[in-house]
Amino acid sequence: MKGSRGWSFIVAVVGFLYFIVPLIATAQFSIQEGPAKPFWAAYTSILTSPSFWASLRLSLFMALAAVVIGLVIIVPAAYWAFLRVPRMQAWVEFVSILPFVVPPIVLVLGLVHLYGNGYGPLSARPVMLMAAYGVVSLPYLYRSVDNGLRSMDVRALTEAALGLGSSWPRVMFQVVLPNLRTALLGGTFLVFALIMGEYAISSMLGFNTFGVYMLLTGQTRAHAAAALALISFALVWLLVGVMQAVNRGNVTIGGSR
Repeated sequence: MKGSRGWSFIVAVVGFLYFIVPLIATAQFSIQEGPAKPFWAAYTSILTSPSFWASLRLSLFMALAAVVIGLVIIVPAAYWAFLRVPRMQAWVEFVSILPFVVPPIVLVLGLVHLYGNGYGPLSARPVMLMAAYGVVSLPYLYRSVDNGLRSMDVRALTEAALGLGSSWPRVMFQVVLPNLRTALLGGTFLVFALIMGEYAISSMLGFNTFGVYMLLTGQTRAHAAAALALISFALVWLLVGVMQAVNRGNVTIGGSR
């Protein structure tokens, strides 16, 4: 028992150092821009840059749009497959993981080829970017929703709600979605983390998203790039904290948080 605890402690220390040492090195490098400049100069240059805030707003908006698009597609499809046609679950999962197989460049070229010269709603480049991000987010959202549905008795909850006179929309919004709160928040976090660092799709469509801004900063200003990396890390943890605050203390119909 003591030997097992000793190995657990060693693994924990190694894991902690594996994550914390690069952060310390990055922070040290970010404040060494030069003797003539204050140590916070790199952070000031980033936080006062209009391009930083513009790219951050664009990426946050696109991430939110991708989450909405993905959930509108995934939640009803996965729920109906669980409830009515369990044999279709494998097909729904197969379709949802196709974005892992299709390279981003192929996805973008396909969208541009089909809609680039048209007059429909997808002909606008912002809508193309939104649609591409929605497709890319499907695997992450589906896996989260699938795990959430497997953790509860979908059929029993649905039959109980219908037996009490609830309509199908009420079952979805007041029974299913509250029980999927934790799963949806987890999938949302994964999508936000993915979109915030995405480069290939946005650069090919000509958008200066947060991922593109990070790459351009790294090519021209090394110290500012290190500061930007720490700022983005802090933004991720802030997002995690917000999601934890939203999820804290919410008891669902299924009986668990």
